[in-house]
Amino acid sequence: MDQNILKQQAAEAALAYLPHDGIIGVGTGSTVNFFIDALASIKGRFEGAASSSEASSERLKAHGIQVVDLNAAGELDVYVDGADESNRHLQLIKGGGGALTREKIIAAASKKFICIADQSKLVDVLGGFPLPVEVIPMARSYVARELVKLGGRPVLREGFTTDNGNQILDVHDLEIMEPARFEMMVNQIVGVVTVGIFANRPADVLILGSEKGPQVIKLD
Repeated sequence: MDQNILKQQAAEAALAYLPHDGIIGVGTGSTVNFFIDALASIKGRFEGAASSSEASSERLKAHGIQVVDLNAAGELDVYVDGADESNRHLQLIKGGGGALTREKIIAAASKKFICIADQSKLVDVLGGFPLPVEVIPMARSYVARELVKLGGRPVLREGFTTDNGNQILDVHDLEIMEPARFEMMVNQIVGVVTVGIFANRPADVLILGSEKGPQVIKLD
């Protein structure tokens, strides 16, 4: 089945988890784009959205959905975003689109985190997808050397700057056996803004588009 059909299936299934008022947290990426398009059909049901990227904000505005600054929104009831990988504990790798820092902030500010993806994103061990690490530009080389010490092979994402004005190192050749511990280790490297492991704040619900329809995995 076409991957875009699976992404759309997961995105539309997430509508059932939304509150009937308030502000909705919205992530970034190809699957989230389907979610934003689906949101347009119920936009009268909620006040607006707090967005994790300029690209998502523009797409929301194009549908006539008000974009609200997170500082003004306060705690959110629900955040919907995609993932590049998820294990069965709903610990994620995110940041393929480069919005990992803002995504992590909104996830932390939300009571419930709904992750939407196609079935190919579910893995036994995180690390097959290169791990994004957002870095302050002047610290790039130092951070890269420290990531090598942790067993990775960091590669600068050429020609890319985050919405925060920073750079991204994509770290290859990892098998992340203890995601929460590894997340903290990378975050402690001076010059790292954040790492694209979402393990200390995992998803609460994972909706996977599959040939059998949406498959839902929840944390116990």
